[in-house]
This record gives sequence, C-alpha cells and structure tokens, in this order.
Amino acid sequence: MYTLSYQGKSYASFYFALLCSGAFSLAGCATTEPVVKAAAPVVTPTDPYEGFNRSMYGFNVGLDKYVLKPVSDGYKTVTPGFMQTGVSNFFTNLKGINVVLNDMLQGKFEQGASDFGRFTTNSTIGLLGLFDVASEFGLQHNEEDFGQTLAVWGVDQGPYLVLPIMGPTTLRDGAAVVVDKAANPGTYVPGTGVLEGINDRARADGALNFIDEAALDPYVFTRESFLQYRTNLIKDGKTDADSLDLELEEGDVDVGEISDVKSKDSKVGDKLKKSSDGHVKNTVEPTISKPNATLQAFDSMSKSFDGAEREFEAVSLKMDEYSKKKRRWKRH
Repeated sequence: MYTLSYQGKSYASFYFALLCSGAFSLAGCATTEPVVKAAAPVVTPTDPYEGFNRSMYGFNVGLDKYVLKPVSDGYKTVTPGFMQTGVSNFFTNLKGINVVLNDMLQGKFEQGASDFGRFTTNSTIGLLGLFDVASEFGLQHNEEDFGQTLAVWGVDQGPYLVLPIMGPTTLRDGAAVVVDKAANPGTYVPGTGVLEGINDRARADGALNFIDEAALDPYVFTRESFLQYRTNLIKDGKTDADSLDLELEEGDVDVGEISDVKSKDSKVGDKLKKSSDGHVKNTVEPTISKPNATLQAFDSMSKSFDGAEREFEAVSLKMDEYSKKKRRWKRH
C-alpha cells in the first residue's frame, strides 16, 4: 500500500516558500512592514529597480498579512495534513508535462524519458497524481521550466523583479511563466490556481515565519535566496567544484605535461632498479597530486554546504514547531 508523500527535491524549506506557485504565490512575503522599509534602496546591476521592487514587496506583505495568511490558516484548520499532501502531489504531477517538454527543449532526452515515465505512472497508478507512486519505483522528481530552458539557450536573466501577487522573479523567468502556464492543463480549469496557491501558502507557513524572525532584511534575504535557488536549478545542482573538475580534466594537464611526467617516472624507475639494497626511500612527489588535492578540498567544501543545507531544513522545521506552540500558548 502506497502512502502519501510530497513530490519534490530536497531543497531547504525557504526555497519552497520563495517559489510558491499558483495564482496567489507570495514567496517570502510574511514579514512586517517596518522591516521592509528598514533599508534604503541601493541600485545594483542585479537589482536596478530596487525602489520599485521594495514597494511591490511591501504590497505583497500587506496582501499576505490581511488576506492570504488568514485564508491559508483556515484551510489548514479544516484540511488534514494527508489531504494537503495529496493536493500538492496532484499539482506537482500536472507540472510533469512542463518538465518533460523542457527536458526535450534542453536536450535532456534520458531525463525526459524518466520524467515521462514518472508522469504516466503517477497519473495512472497514483490516481491522477494524488499518490507519489513513481518515487517508490525509483523515478525521481526533476524541476524544469521554460525559464531554465531559456538560460540553457543563452538568454540572460535580466534584472531582478518583484511583481504584485507573483512575487520574486527575473525578466527572463517572468516572461517564461507565460509559456509554462500555457503548457499546464490546470491553467484551463477554473479555480485550480486558487486552490494550488492556498495549499502552497499553507505548506510554506513555517519557512515564511523563519524569514520573518531570522532575517535582518527580509527583502535582501528573499532576493539572494531566490537568485541562488534559480542558479542551482539551471546548473542542475552542480557546484563550482564540478566545473573545476571538468577544467582540470580537459585543459589544466596537457599532453606535453603528461609526457614529461611519464619521462621523469621512467628515469626514477631506472634508478630504483639500479639500487643494490632494494630499499629506497621515495622522496619524489607526483606532479598530478596537487590538482587531486585541490579537487578533494572543493569536494569537502561542497559536502559541508550540503550539510549546512540539511541543518537549515532542520532549523526551519523547529521554527515551525515553535511558532505553532507559540500560537497555542497565546490562545490559552
């Protein structure tokens, strides 16, 4: 018997909060207005319209505080957790069509075949995606959209933007949403976007509370987290250490250097053979050991960041539990 489980990658909870999809996605907006106005706008190449963006951020904060949060709180009160998970699975499965299309457009044909198998499995055996059966079969969830496809095609991300209701995006990703919505069957069924947005807002409550309580400037925190998350998706989770590994393999050690190393190793071998006692202390360091050591250092650093991400998830969950206990204490 299959149990309900949420379909998605293991990202930190605040990333999910930043990308709540649907008609009422207000990622990273659950904070107070005085904090939003705490920092003066600073024009940067990444965020040249910060003044406008902060204004829209403040608008979204108010809308979330007085409309969306009360609605999502009521939804959580009357909807059991397993039903919320089922709703999330359903809408995630609908996006599977977008994922497959963008797999093909990016030339990820093997991943596209896997994602198509996942979509058909959950749509049939999983009862229209309510149950995540595909994960039980080892078909992992991948996150692809037309914004990532444009990035793969070489389109620049453009300036960072905060739009009313939609929340954080970039010029490239904002334009790509039109294509993603057009390819999603749920777009053409009235009311589905509202339900998806309310469900996503309810599930992101703990992460949004964490941003509200932990971030010195929630606007900057939201912006940097969003941009980092999008970069991570576009690179398929590959780090700079992976790029360094590829560069070392392809360019840093050329054929001439390898020949020189082989020649030196050959001479050292001849000297060792001529030694009479057979016990020679090897004081020669291989030339290629230094790049390997560098790669190991970057690999260790990457693992450290992965560990930090898992710790952040745990902290976010604890903050969610703390917020719930705090609300219960106030009621009593």
